[in-house]
Amino acid sequence: MDYTYSFIMLITIATLATVMSATHRPTLLQERTSTSHNHENSPKSHSPNPTGPQSCNTGIVLKELKQRRNKKLVRNFYQEVFGDKNVSAIDKYVSRDIYIQHNPTIADGREAFKTAALQWFKDAPKETVDIQRISADGDLVWVHTKAVDNGKISSCIDIFRVHLGKIFEHWDVMQDVPEKSANSHPMF
Repeated sequence: MDYTYSFIMLITIATLATVMSATHRPTLLQERTSTSHNHENSPKSHSPNPTGPQSCNTGIVLKELKQRRNKKLVRNFYQEVFGDKNVSAIDKYVSRDIYIQHNPTIADGREAFKTAALQWFKDAPKETVDIQRISADGDLVWVHTKAVDNGKISSCIDIFRVHLGKIFEHWDVMQDVPEKSANSHPMF
């Protein structure tokens, strides 16, 4: 159902962008190349420019929608798996066919991830994941979290590659937060 809504939204936005590029507003390029020096009183070209600057907005909007959808997917995955300790949620979010794992302590594949998660979460309580930052660039989403384990605070960054609504690649780095820092900049 979520993908149907996303598809309808993409079609709507693409249609809007097409209509907007065909309006009688001059493009930025037309305004800059106008031969008239008195812009207030001079007539401007009203011809549509479907290949000009306005048409690229569709691609930008589609990219931003994809990145938002990918961030939402990763945020939900992170909470359901790492916060709620729901190992079965891995099947919902992680690709069945390909899951490339860059963490050297875990083998590739969704089943290896589930096996590791079962060990990590044994007797662990559910918690709300403390996401400090989340960002996306294309098909990559990275999450900066603050984790507490047995009173020790860690800064974690996970990077996920998302394709067709599934996570299929993962990198991570973790660093304990020291009691004393050599500088005054916080880790979060």
